[in-house]
Amino acid sequence: MVTHETGGHHHPPSGFIRKYIFSLDHKVIGIQYYFLALFSVFVGMALSMLMRLHLVWPNAKMPFTPGGQMTPEQYLALVTMHGSIMVFMVLTTAPQSGFGNYILPIQIGAEDMAFPVLNMLSFWTTFLSLVVLVSAFFVTGGAPISGWTAYPPLSALGQITGPGEGVGQTLWVIGLAIFCIASLLGALNFITTTVDLRAKGMTLGRMPLTVWSWLITAILGLLAFGVLLAACLLLLLDRVAGTSFFIPGGLVVTDTPIVSHTGGSPLLWQHLFWFFGHPEVYIAILPGMGVASHVLSTFSRKPVFGYKAMVGALGAIGFLGFCVWGHHMFISGMSPYSAFAFSLLTMTIGVPSAIKTFNWLGTVWGGKIQFTTAMMFALGFVSLFVTGGLSGLFLAQPSIDLYLHDTYFVVAHFHLIMGVAAIFGIFAATYFWFPKMFGRMLNEPIGKVHFWLTFIGVYGIFMPMHFLGLAGHPRRYADTTGVNFLAPLHSVHYFITIVAMITITAQLIFLFNFFYSMKAGQKASENPWNATTLEWSIPSPPPFDNFAGHVPVVYRGPYEFSVPGSTEDYIPQHLTPERVGKSH
Repeated sequence: MVTHETGGHHHPPSGFIRKYIFSLDHKVIGIQYYFLALFSVFVGMALSMLMRLHLVWPNAKMPFTPGGQMTPEQYLALVTMHGSIMVFMVLTTAPQSGFGNYILPIQIGAEDMAFPVLNMLSFWTTFLSLVVLVSAFFVTGGAPISGWTAYPPLSALGQITGPGEGVGQTLWVIGLAIFCIASLLGALNFITTTVDLRAKGMTLGRMPLTVWSWLITAILGLLAFGVLLAACLLLLLDRVAGTSFFIPGGLVVTDTPIVSHTGGSPLLWQHLFWFFGHPEVYIAILPGMGVASHVLSTFSRKPVFGYKAMVGALGAIGFLGFCVWGHHMFISGMSPYSAFAFSLLTMTIGVPSAIKTFNWLGTVWGGKIQFTTAMMFALGFVSLFVTGGLSGLFLAQPSIDLYLHDTYFVVAHFHLIMGVAAIFGIFAATYFWFPKMFGRMLNEPIGKVHFWLTFIGVYGIFMPMHFLGLAGHPRRYADTTGVNFLAPLHSVHYFITIVAMITITAQLIFLFNFFYSMKAGQKASENPWNATTLEWSIPSPPPFDNFAGHVPVVYRGPYEFSVPGSTEDYIPQHLTPERVGKSH
C-alpha cells in the first residue's frame, strides 16, 4: 500500500531538462499530455478538412498528395489516420492523462501521483506512440487504408492488399501497441493514487465527481487496453511471423491465392477490438461527464443533484460498457440470439445515461446560473451527449442497424456522442482550470465567441450526416459523383464542408486566446470561481509540492453551495467547522 509518507515524493527539479522535459511533477506531465493532444487535434482536423474538400471537389488539386490529385487509397489513408489520431491521441489523452494528471492529486490532497517515475514513462511512451503512428505517412506506400478499426484480413496480409498495407500498417499496429502500454502504466498510477493517497477526511463519498470519473476511466483502461495490446501483438505476428490468428484459408487477393495461411478467424479480431472499442467510448467521455457535473454545480451555485446516483451511474456505465461490444457486429453474421442479448444490454445502458442527464438538469434547475465560458461548454456537452445518445437508440436495434450500419448515420452518431461531446468536455475543463494551471484567466468574451461558433458548427456538420445516412449514403466512399442515387445529396456535402471550414477556423480563435492569455491574460486569484474543492485552496499555479508539505484535512463533501445559514454561497472542503459561517 502506498501512503502519503511513501508515495508521490521526489526532489525539486534541479535543471531545465528535469523540470520541463523528463519531469516527475504531475502538473508538468499533465501539461505535456495536454499539448500533445492539442497538437494531435489540429493534425486530425487538417486530415478531416482534406477529406471534406475531396468529397466536394474530387478533381481538385490537393496538397500532400503525390501527383496532386487524391486517389481513393489516399482518401482511405486519411480516414484511417484521422480516426486513429483523434481517438487515441486526443479523446483518450487529453481528458484522462492531461487534466486527470494535473488535477486529480490536488483534488484529493496528494503531493503527486503515487508513482512519479511511472508517470513520466507513461507520457514519453505515449509520445513515442504518436511519433510511430505519424511516421506511417512517410514510409513507402504511405499510411494504412484499413480504417481505424483495422479489420483483417485487409490489415493482416501485408502490401498485397493495397498501398499503405505494408510498412505503414505495421507502424500503425506497433504505434497502437505502444499506446496500450502507456495507458496501462497510467491506469495503474491513477487507481493507486486515488485509493491510497486521499487526504484525511476524503472518504469515497466526499470525492469530487471528477475524481470518480477519472478512477472509473482508469479501471476501464486497465481492463480494455490489455485486450487491445494482445490483439495488436497477434495481428503483428500475422503480418511478420507467418501466423494465422486472423487469416482464414482459401483467400484470393488480386488473383493470387494465399496458401501460407489457414485456420484463422477475422471475427476474432472484431471481438477483441470491440471488447476494447466500446469501453473506449466511455474512456473518452466519462471524464467529460465528471467535468460537466463539476462545472454545472459550481456555476449553478447548487450541490450536484443526486450525488450518490451520479456515482452509481458512472459505475454502471463503466460496467455495462464491457457488455455491449457485440452491437458493433450486428452485420457480421452473428446469431440472432446473441444480437438480441447485445441489443437489450445496449438499451439498458441508456438507464444510467438518463439518470446522469436528468440529474444534470436537476442541478441547474432553479440555480443562480453564471454563464461563464466553462459553464456554456458544460451545457453544450450535455446537449451533444443527449443528441448523440438518441441516435444510438436506432443503431441498438439489429434490424435497423442492418440498414444504417455502413452509412453516414453511424459517422454522425459516434462523432456526436464520442467525438465532439468529449471535445466539449475538454473545452469546459480548459476554461475552468486554466486559471489554476497558468495563474491567468482566459478572455471570456473571446471564449464565448469560440463557444457559439463551435456549438453551432458541430451541429451544422453532423446533424445533416444523419439525413445522409437515412438516404443510404455509404461511408468511406472517396468519390460519390459516379453514383447516380447519391447525386442529389452532393449539396448536403457542400453545406457540411463549408460549415466545417468555419468551425475549424473558430478553433484558431481558441488557440489565440489560449496562448495570449498564458502570457498576458488577467492574473487569476487563488479561487476565481468561488469553488469548494481542494485545488482552489492553494496558489495558482500550484507550488512544486502542491500543499507545501502539509496534507490537508477534508471536513465535508465537494459541492457545498448555497448552504442554508451560511454567510457565503460556498463552503470549501478544507474549511474547519469552526470557521463555517465566518468570512473566508
